[in-house]
Amino acid sequence: MSASSHINVPNPSTRGRLKIFLGYAAGVGKTYQMLEEAQQLKRDGGDIVVGYFEPHGRRDTIAKTEGLEMIPRRNVEYRGSSFEEMDVEAILARRPQVCVVDEFPHTNAPGAGRDKRWQDVLVLLEAGIDVLTTMNVQHIESLNDRMRQITGVQVRETVPDWVVKEADQVVMVDLTPRALLNRLQRGVVYAPEKALQALQNFFKEPTLVALRELALRQTAHEVEIRHSREQEPSNDRILIHITADSSTAALIRRGRRVADYLQAECYAVCVDHTGDTEAREAVERHLALARNLHIETRVIAGKNTAAALVDFAREHQITQIFLARPQQHGRSLLGRSLAQQVVRLGEEMQVIVVGNRKPPV
Repeated sequence: MSASSHINVPNPSTRGRLKIFLGYAAGVGKTYQMLEEAQQLKRDGGDIVVGYFEPHGRRDTIAKTEGLEMIPRRNVEYRGSSFEEMDVEAILARRPQVCVVDEFPHTNAPGAGRDKRWQDVLVLLEAGIDVLTTMNVQHIESLNDRMRQITGVQVRETVPDWVVKEADQVVMVDLTPRALLNRLQRGVVYAPEKALQALQNFFKEPTLVALRELALRQTAHEVEIRHSREQEPSNDRILIHITADSSTAALIRRGRRVADYLQAECYAVCVDHTGDTEAREAVERHLALARNLHIETRVIAGKNTAAALVDFAREHQITQIFLARPQQHGRSLLGRSLAQQVVRLGEEMQVIVVGNRKPPV
């Protein structure tokens, strides 16, 4: 990215540009490369500020902030504790051309104004300020289930895919797993005690290899999405069946990724049945997840689930129906029966039954 193509004069009527430096683990050099680019933009005459920087005690990275204007953090009081968050209002008042914002998926302390740092960044972009930011691949919402399979850890801080798609550029900051482990052992990434704990858990070479491969594929996926915007719109339309079953969350994420790849319209559809309070709450959580991923949600009536789904699919010219395989086992599997009915009734549509793979033990 050249300075001339990136820097723009802040203007409320002109949306800022977003560049994400994507990694697969802490310590690969995302923040370092982001600050290196900020320094180059400054040398080229750009008006740059650092809105938020998390040093993690890394001296080489800290040195990269030298000469850059730092916007002081805002103190947020919550339950007797004080938290430091990015001061969005101060950045807006300063009105730089480019703002550096570390740790894009971060959850703000209650009382900060917005729940997530990515929401803060959207405010800056709407004000015409360009943003450079960092995140790891495990924080992309649609990859949440895959991350749990690879690492055994449920990532709680996620960024919706549509937000990542808003970025003008997504650049992977790469480092081989062996080189990353060497950095960890030398104390470059974490202090010795934390580094030892990391080596025994998340930072195992097979895990890092799998995460790196996923990050490489995700970067290619982002390139494909941006290229497909120039192509003719897709005729594909996807329906994701929403139920109270816990596997529905994985189904939603899978359907969203396929829709992104195909540039297809996407619907999340629940067939409304009378259920207990727990089931209704689970369905609402799944509908909320779909809405968070910018999927249009519908709740439709119908005593026969398969018939209601196929009728809706025909009415909306759906080409693919995504169904989750329920958690029960045995010949009376509800999912198998539903899939058979949907296939029989909607023979012109593609029906995909998605299993829910368990994380490693």
